[in-house]
Amino acid sequence: MTGAGKRRPFSRKGRRGSVAESSRRTLSLVTEPVVRIPDAKVALSTASVYPESTATAFEIAARLGYDGVEVMVWTDPVSQDIEALRRLSDYHQVPILAVHAPCLLITQRVWSTDPWVKLQRARAAAEKLDASTVVVHPPFRWQRAYAREFVRGIWRMADETDVRFAVENMYPWRYRDREMLAYAPGWDVTQDDYRHFTIDLSHTATARTDALEMVDRMGDRLAHLHLADGQGSNKDEHLVPGRGTQPCAELLERLAVGGFDGNVVVEVNTRRAMSTTEREADLAEALAFTRLHLASPTSATRRRGAVPGS
Repeated sequence: MTGAGKRRPFSRKGRRGSVAESSRRTLSLVTEPVVRIPDAKVALSTASVYPESTATAFEIAARLGYDGVEVMVWTDPVSQDIEALRRLSDYHQVPILAVHAPCLLITQRVWSTDPWVKLQRARAAAEKLDASTVVVHPPFRWQRAYAREFVRGIWRMADETDVRFAVENMYPWRYRDREMLAYAPGWDVTQDDYRHFTIDLSHTATARTDALEMVDRMGDRLAHLHLADGQGSNKDEHLVPGRGTQPCAELLERLAVGGFDGNVVVEVNTRRAMSTTEREADLAEALAFTRLHLASPTSATRRRGAVPGS
């Protein structure tokens, strides 16, 4: 046969080689993971269910599939009771990953009026509950003696335990056009020397500071994340991530690339929820957002976008 009707011989080095090479390339892509997920655990802050109880937070965390909880120690007696917390953790099979020391205005008398005693009890609770972290706020300015010794005292306490004392960024208080610096040594904790930090993205919104620049200043001392969002108002909003102006997705993706092994804690405000169903929907959305962005593409994922054989 000649011309168009002539059959061309099958070349071993031609099409078959190209197909085989493409097959090997495809097989190598299949065996490599598509995304890289860090060792960070995603926890639910018990504060996220307020005005519901601490016990309810464990129930919701278990039902929605959170990796654990952060216990906010406040006026709920269960939040102050180590044995009650242990029973809740065991019953729901939800570990306690962190303890938030009672540093709020409404908790001034919880676990003593002495702020150092509060931190000692928070550390003891974390040790007994196998929590890795104690979250602590910088002192109020009127706690003068406590504020003077705070940086040195936190280092001293950190040297006495494997529990991480992660000091949390705060914000200036504002009323109309007035601004009050309520914390000492200061609300921007990166201006002082701490071993570990917590960054709260609702607080960066209220402070009107660049969250990613703050994370850069924290560097490898960032141990804990309170994930929430904010619009930059005078109030500490704690919106569901994605509903404000903060770089929640960008920060999670950056932590994923860096192999972050601390805790990511969803700490949002659900007080306006009209029902338990609405509250759980917000917390489920926050968890889905976190898991989606707490991952980074691998080199295999990037190569899959290339033209085979190129």
